Amino acid sequence: MADRIDRRGFLGSAAATLAGASVCARAQDDAATASARTAARPNVLLIHGDQHRIECLGAYSNNEIRTPHLDAIATDGVRFENSFCPYPVCTPSRYSLLSGRYVHEHRGWTNHCTLFPGTETFPSVLKHAGYPTKAVGKMHFTPTYLDVGFEEMILSEQDGPGRWDDDYHRALRDAGLVDRNDLEDQRKEYRDRARPEYWQTFGALPTNLPDAFYSTQWIGDHAVETIEGWGTSGQLLMVGFIKPHHPFDPPASWAERYEPDALSLLPGWTDACLPHDLELHRGYFPHESLTVAALQRVMAYYYASIEQIDHQVGRMIEVLRRKGLYDNTMIIYTSDHGEYLGCHHMLLKGNYMYDPLVKVPLIIKYPAGKFGGRVSQAMVSNIDVAPTILRQASCAVPDGMRGIDLAAEDIGRDHVFAESAGGTHAMARTGTRKLLLSRKHGKSLFFDIEHDPAEVHDRYDDPACRDEIQALTRAIEAWRSFDDLPPTYLDENAPVIDQPNVASRDDDHRDRMAAYCRKMMAQ
Repeated sequence: MADRIDRRGFLGSAAATLAGASVCARAQDDAATASARTAARPNVLLIHGDQHRIECLGAYSNNEIRTPHLDAIATDGVRFENSFCPYPVCTPSRYSLLSGRYVHEHRGWTNHCTLFPGTETFPSVLKHAGYPTKAVGKMHFTPTYLDVGFEEMILSEQDGPGRWDDDYHRALRDAGLVDRNDLEDQRKEYRDRARPEYWQTFGALPTNLPDAFYSTQWIGDHAVETIEGWGTSGQLLMVGFIKPHHPFDPPASWAERYEPDALSLLPGWTDACLPHDLELHRGYFPHESLTVAALQRVMAYYYASIEQIDHQVGRMIEVLRRKGLYDNTMIIYTSDHGEYLGCHHMLLKGNYMYDPLVKVPLIIKYPAGKFGGRVSQAMVSNIDVAPTILRQASCAVPDGMRGIDLAAEDIGRDHVFAESAGGTHAMARTGTRKLLLSRKHGKSLFFDIEHDPAEVHDRYDDPACRDEIQALTRAIEAWRSFDDLPPTYLDENAPVIDQPNVASRDDDHRDRMAAYCRKMMAQ
């Protein structure tokens, strides 16, 4: 303003004073309006599991697992029965959740990749709208503290560079501890010489860590502390749990809560592996060596890990209720992908996009009790979460977001799409049919989900299914091409958040952390 007055000397001092007063008044009005608008907005609590099969919640009619707190959120909200991830691998799926875009658009094809520059996310939009934004737990970004819109990040990562960078492993080191089971499961240098029990149990061994330093408890503690500090409205917290991702290693206080022999195998189990599954991938653990007894032990520990997450969710809900924030808080629970957990005699992930892998739980409790107690059969995707959050926060949805608002009328779509294997596999799923289309000859599959929900009988070469296969093929081709797929985007030096807990890129902290782990694992 001073430069403008100097150039135009004819403005008198009185006029300048009045003009300045007018600008200040408008600024104050704008600030007051923005403050009021933010005050009226809901809090957003997004709780994210890792590798959580959709049937493994009480709310999804599993009467053997105990998840009362997540079930209560479902009672107060909407449970989606046909919710799918866009890519059944951790980082690609997470970037899609944040951005509302498919992987071939944001270019994060692997677990070691960076969100493409300029990709808007729901945290970045909320931050610009005045929301304080924070992430706690596992995010699985590269760089570890990548700026995707969170102002603060207190991280507990599992593998990759994040293990050497994050807050959680620094806390373990300061306490003289090491997550022995996780290193043995996730790091090749330790897995190659893992204990015989690790292989015999498929990684189902209780952790060596005390409860307070187990990742689920540690993440829950930081989440609860954050919510304790919330004001009345307009806050965003994303809580990412590492579990129930393998290794299946709950603390001893949780590990014996389920009797393996009493657990029922989930739908999709077959007495032997299917040949086309083994041709694609033989398994992180050899699928052919999986037995019913071993699977039930894995299930017992998997269920225990989920129940422990549910306990932490209960702690968060208790704080929200005590502070009078529950009604005005949007709560979402979902996961990045599922888990075979016996489907087709397989464990973990990394094969065809069968429903136990590509379906994920999705529960949304809306503010003010909207839609409470509903069960939706709509075909939805995790790319829908970002625009749904933004609409509830009265924020404009960026043009690049492909998802739909799940609170709108007549939600859903004719097809849900997903992709895998670097984009060489694509899925089109309707309510009753599924096409798994591969760029490689002889690798495509087609299933009549209505009559074959376990996806055992491939009918891709069945002449009676030709018209349906062609229709789903055209749908995939209209969605995206198999040609000219963009390469994985990776930038180790991409912008990170500016916070004191973010380690310098230029020091030797990773080498020191790796050396500490080697020392502890040798004991």
